[in-house]
Amino acid sequence: MKILSINAGSSSLKFQMYEMPEETVLISGVFERIGIENSFYTIKMNGEKIKKEVALPNHKIAFQILIDELKEYHVVDSLDEIKGVGHRVVQGGAYFDKTEIATEDVISKIDELSSLAPLHNPAAIVGIRAAQEVIPNAVQTVVFDTAFHQTMEEETYLYALPYEWYQNYGVRKYGAHGTSHKYVALRANQLIGKENTKLITCHIGNGGSVSAVWNGKCKNTSMGLTPNAGLIMGTRCGDIDATIIPYIMEKTGMTAKEIDNILNKQSGLLGISGVSNDSRDIEDGIQAGNERCILAQEMYIKRIVNYIAQYYVELDGCDAICFTAGVGENSIGVRKKIIERLSVLGLKLDEEANNVRGQEVLITSPDSSIPCYVIPTDEEVMIARDTYLLCK
Repeated sequence: MKILSINAGSSSLKFQMYEMPEETVLISGVFERIGIENSFYTIKMNGEKIKKEVALPNHKIAFQILIDELKEYHVVDSLDEIKGVGHRVVQGGAYFDKTEIATEDVISKIDELSSLAPLHNPAAIVGIRAAQEVIPNAVQTVVFDTAFHQTMEEETYLYALPYEWYQNYGVRKYGAHGTSHKYVALRANQLIGKENTKLITCHIGNGGSVSAVWNGKCKNTSMGLTPNAGLIMGTRCGDIDATIIPYIMEKTGMTAKEIDNILNKQSGLLGISGVSNDSRDIEDGIQAGNERCILAQEMYIKRIVNYIAQYYVELDGCDAICFTAGVGENSIGVRKKIIERLSVLGLKLDEEANNVRGQEVLITSPDSSIPCYVIPTDEEVMIARDTYLLCK
């Protein structure tokens, strides 16, 4: 059975076509820098990697190109061969704690929750609608990033705000990147060789979050009501003093919507560096001696370290720390600085082992108090597994 996994991020769209239940990858790829200059996409098939530079103004265009490529490379002769299409959706709120069929009611609720994930839920709906149009006979499913975090306890997911805000408006911590954190935690348990573990999983990319995972279940996570909480990210500010918002509104006359747009799309690495939201561009700026790029990177790393330290205490120890996603898998320098700043916990980096990109590897020395792994995430296979089960 052919299953297509679609994973739309804030500036990217990953895809993989599987033959299920074997989990054989037929074709995979990623569209990068969507909505940013110098956008491109990469396709991997039969061991060959092909890169194509093309304008990608939005996710809809990326999805249309994807469908054309599936036909061009004869992955399918007819789109009817695709029995299921699974879509990653960031925000499912309190509505969903598991994968669902993409009914009109489900899509309506995803749209309703767009204000909680303004960079992602609308993009996911574009992908769902496009897939429904071009592959009408396939089962469309939605896999929610928030589902994994539904195991958090009330004392963890509530804010110290009027309780009625939670009762009436659903104001609470939901988290995100749950599909990735779940995959990495499962894989880490396999590497460690046991299931009863205390893990800190770090999904660090253009969007980023850290999770505390106890015995395979989420105990805490850095993102909150929306993805704009916790870590400093590509364009998101992460944790801030909430009173900054009315203060700037008074000073500038900007509306709440304008402020929200800045917090989500003009802050983070982009806001501090003034150069880019892409970590690769920041690292190029650092090499060129750009002081604001250096500052942005230092702030970025400090916030990650703070959350790891917090969750180490909350878990009462840790069996492993895992790095994943674009920066976590590929930035040798970021991983090095994080581990060095956690030396107070007894972490010791193996610099030779750490000198890799996109590979699963143990990057700490044998005498490190906590093993640290790079584990390339595979949200797509998690999406495919759930979609296959629903198609059956």
